Amino acid sequence: MKSFIYTLPLLLLFVSCHTEDDGNKMVVSGNVKGLKKGTLFLQVIPDSTLVNLDSLEIRGDGNFEFVTDVPEPDVFYLYLDNADNNSLNDRIAFFGEAGTYRIMTRWDAFEADAAVNGTENQKKYEEFKENMSRFNLKQLELSRALRTSQIAQDSIAVDSIGLALDQSLRRKYLYTLNFAHTHKSSELAPYVAWAEIADANPKLLDSLYRALPADIADSKYGEKLKEVLENQQ
Repeated sequence: MKSFIYTLPLLLLFVSCHTEDDGNKMVVSGNVKGLKKGTLFLQVIPDSTLVNLDSLEIRGDGNFEFVTDVPEPDVFYLYLDNADNNSLNDRIAFFGEAGTYRIMTRWDAFEADAAVNGTENQKKYEEFKENMSRFNLKQLELSRALRTSQIAQDSIAVDSIGLALDQSLRRKYLYTLNFAHTHKSSELAPYVAWAEIADANPKLLDSLYRALPADIADSKYGEKLKEVLENQQ
């Protein structure tokens, strides 16, 4: 992630749409098994900067709960700072919106062992992430094999593996586009297109954008996808 964490006393800008209507409330609760001491943060990227919306200091009990207003669906993060001098495997991403989420995990495998139960969009997001992980793992394996072949100066293997890499990348892009079209009535559609395939063929991205319902096109990531298209002209 290329964003920087910046705790804002002005994060009221993000929750300025606060209302007494519980319809905008997101409740995130759960347990971090084995966590005796540390701080949990609920985070989001309202613009280009990672912001701490709320925090909870853990002392001997891994149970937690956050309640916040959600102006519109977005990707949120549960971050664990447990002073282990290791920034890896400490942040769980989930697709947040009004509703209830339950996150269960362990302190020593915070991200890897996380189980997130929430809304229907969260289930779809988990499905998408699982498939993208498979694509990314395959590309990593091929990239390593390509590097080995290049060192060995095996031109035939280099060409073959290079072709396999291109095909794997193409399948990843087609899967993402198909996922976005299938879920075009959800804010997930413009999000995955913007986050994963912003450099795809402009005609394909434009076709997706034009297929979005008006409210999705006007959402945060609908606007970001529109900006991508405008910058490609």
